[in-house]
Formats: sequence, structure tokens, C-alpha cells
Amino acid sequence: MNMEGQIRGLSPASPMTLTLNVLAIGLFALIAVPLLDWAVVSAVWQADDMTGCPPGAGACWAFIGAKLRLILFGRFPFDEQWRAAIATAVMVGLVVVSLNPRFWRPWLGLLWIGGLAVYSLLMWGGVLGLSFIESSYWGGLPLTVLLTVVGTFFGLVVAVPVALARHSGYPVHRWAATLYVELIRGVPLISVLFMASVLLPIFLPDGFTPSGLGRVMAGIVLFFAAYMAEVLRGGLQSIPAGQIEAARALGISYPVLIGKIVLPQAFEAVLPAMVNLFIGALKGTSLVVIVAMMDLLGAAQASMADPNWIGFYVEAYAFAALIYVMMCGSISWYGRRVEKTLSRVRAK
Repeated sequence: MNMEGQIRGLSPASPMTLTLNVLAIGLFALIAVPLLDWAVVSAVWQADDMTGCPPGAGACWAFIGAKLRLILFGRFPFDEQWRAAIATAVMVGLVVVSLNPRFWRPWLGLLWIGGLAVYSLLMWGGVLGLSFIESSYWGGLPLTVLLTVVGTFFGLVVAVPVALARHSGYPVHRWAATLYVELIRGVPLISVLFMASVLLPIFLPDGFTPSGLGRVMAGIVLFFAAYMAEVLRGGLQSIPAGQIEAARALGISYPVLIGKIVLPQAFEAVLPAMVNLFIGALKGTSLVVIVAMMDLLGAAQASMADPNWIGFYVEAYAFAALIYVMMCGSISWYGRRVEKTLSRVRAK
């Protein structure tokens, strides 16, 4: 059967399509009905301890209510958690503003400098009457947001020259970039985090060793930069060589050629893959728990250690998963929006 016949056979009114739709609806109902009963109908919303959530009941959301601040902020001092909440809101606000092309103005860089200064002031403190808090106490959602933003932004900063070096005609640049990318891609993120946490203090002289948070951020940036560089290299290869030759023939300088002709087209070609890497970076931050840092997932795990609330791991992981789904869904939604915008621009 040819392709047209296959498409006609799966038209909306075909028996096969109707059968598949009915099966899908039945499967959805089979899963959704007991899940809704467990999560809403039979759930326990208020209780003082685990005795208020009997084994035969549904989800014990009272546990989430009792441990909400621990899950969201980790080991950050309880009385100072308002600082972490405001700092996280500032960081998210900077990202949201930066994703809107209408705000791509020279003052955006100054806004980031001021926002990061406010973020550092709130998180570290030590001035203006704020108590000093070591970065080792940072955790929960603020740490996850920080590592994601730093990993993706600086990962792109490192990835662009690495991708250009791999795509260049200079053997030394190409070999060095290839060695870096293949070494990083050949080991898991856990190994990179261990090496950054253990080996950096050995290689760097005394007094120049970054804190545990700095070492983790360096490992995440180097890891995802290698993957971003390889994805971006695929976008560079999709650009017709005639465009570059024509630009050189017109006397366009190399920085203008790369910044206004090559990179915009390359990023557009690999946008879906980049969005996928951003989501992977967000979820990859959960691995920092192995180097004694408590991100959102690590804080959810720590919430189950209270002897007054034992056995509610499903609720803890479900709540953390809900937050991850919301964040990943937001990244995916923005990526689809950019794709549609670019499609409309190309259609004009």
C-alpha cells in the first residue's frame, strides 16, 4: 500500500482510528479514575502526624504541608527562608524578562548585574543586617533554579566557541575542541561532578579553590557545554557554504559573519534540540545530591527522615515531580512558541 493509501486508511473516520481512540480513552479512564480517587477523593489534607493518615487512605498531602518549607528551601535557615524565596523570584524574573525579545536592549545587561547583586545579597547576606549564610546551606528550589540558569547560560557561552572551533579549518583548534567534547561526552555527569568536587582543590593553588557550590557549577557548565557545542555544530553544518563565501566576497568581517549570519541560522536549525538540552540540564541538577548538596529532589528525600512522618515517599516524589513538570513544561512551551514565531516570520 502506498503512502496515500496508508494515510487514507488512518483518516479520522476510519474504523481503525475510531478503535484506537476508544482504546486510548478506555486506558486513560482505567488509569485516571483510581489516580483521582487516591490523589483527591480519598486524600488526607490535614493531620498532625502520620497517625492521621491511615494505611487504607489516599494520598497524605498533610505530609507535604508539614514539610513544604523543607522541600522548597532545604537546609536554608528557617527564619531566613524569605530571603531565598525573594532571591529565587528575582532570578526567575530575570530569565522571563530575558526571554522576551522586546527587552533585548543594552540595559538588559545592567538589569542582570543588578539582579545578580540582589540575589547574592539575599542568599549570602553578611551586610545590611542580614546574617551570613554559607552556600553549603543553600538547597531546594533556589539551588535547582540557580544551577539550571548558570548551567544553561554559561554552557552556551562555552559551547559557541567550542562549536566554531570544531567547525573551523584550523587543525589545532579543531583537535582541541574535539578532545574536550569527546572526553566530556565519554563520562556521565556524576563522574564530572565528582571530579570537579575532588580534583579542583588538588589542581588549583591554595586560596584559589572555589567553594563546593562553585565547583558543582563549574562541572555542570563544562558537561552541558560539550553537548550544546555538538548540537550547535550540527546547526553550523546545515548552513550552505555559498552564504559564507558570498559574505566573504562582500568583505564582511568574521565577527559580523558569525554573529549576524551564521549563528542565528544555526540556533534556529537546532532550536528543538537545544530546548531538549535545557530540560536535560534542569533535571540533571538532581545529581548534585551525590556531592552533599540538597537540591529540590534531595530536599524531598530529606523530608522523609522525620520519624513523625514515615513512609510517605510517594507523596514526596509526586510533589517534586509536579514542580519539575511545571518547570520543564514552561521551557518546552517557550521553545514551541519561538518555533511558531520563526515559522510565521519565514512565511512572510
